[in-house]
Amino acid sequence: MKKWLVSLAIITVMCFLTACGNNQVNGNRKEKIQVTTTTGQVADVVKNIGKDKVEVVSLMGPGVDPHLYQASQGDIQKLNQADLILYNGLHLEGKMNEIFEKMSKNKQTVAVGDSIPEKMLLRTKDSNAHDPHVWFDIKAWIHTIDSVEQELTKLSPENESFFKENALAYEQELKELDQYAKEQIETISEESRVLVTAHDAFSYFGHAYGIEVMGLQGLSTDSEYGLKDVQSLVDTLVDRNIKAVFIESSISEKSIQAVVEGAKKQNHEVVIGGELFSDAMGDEGTEEGTYAGMFKHNVDTIVSALK
Repeated sequence: MKKWLVSLAIITVMCFLTACGNNQVNGNRKEKIQVTTTTGQVADVVKNIGKDKVEVVSLMGPGVDPHLYQASQGDIQKLNQADLILYNGLHLEGKMNEIFEKMSKNKQTVAVGDSIPEKMLLRTKDSNAHDPHVWFDIKAWIHTIDSVEQELTKLSPENESFFKENALAYEQELKELDQYAKEQIETISEESRVLVTAHDAFSYFGHAYGIEVMGLQGLSTDSEYGLKDVQSLVDTLVDRNIKAVFIESSISEKSIQAVVEGAKKQNHEVVIGGELFSDAMGDEGTEEGTYAGMFKHNVDTIVSALK
């Protein structure tokens, strides 16, 4: 009988401690702002400003193409659980627009691209729509820092000074990266400053750092390309004696390989200058898994191939 009472007492105490432990865990979770983002680039801004005050979930991981991305049921659940939803906007995540509209009725849902001044946005020649790849102009992307800081402060006003301090530090880091990119690109001779990629994701980069860009496909990887497009690009490479092209981490290299083979048939050797991160960043935990690391990787890869 005594043994039974002792066992019951032990079980009761264990259940009590477990319940307390779970409540403590749940309490810690609630203390953090739950943020769900679409791309890694947006997630990185949040992490740098919010640090240990935020829990960040990014829907689109390494190698994922945001132009073609369609939300799963699991993604919808993550969006519903978030205190704050942040996405790039400017139609980058074109297949998720309806979802964002619905979510915005119940919670903070913000397109960080909307914080960038109109005069800094580039437009396409064909459709006159905004180019969504704004993170490739650091001066433009810095405007998203203020936007994220403000949204986090709305949810946690007691941490306003903390967010402000982190935002200023991150802004300074990006300004230094911007200067680094300019200095490195300037080491490439002017006639060699031509960046050829699978799709037209680098216009902001070209505009910011004085390098001509050419893409086989349009702004979105959803756009089609044909033999005429390949041949036209091949002819340009041959005529201008361009000797390096680049593949992208989030897009099949098939199209660029076709360009290389086409040039070879005209006795013009073109090499793959390396892999660039365009619509997605690198693996989490690596240098390229951060915005700054991804950007620096691209700069170094381009300079190494074109110098």
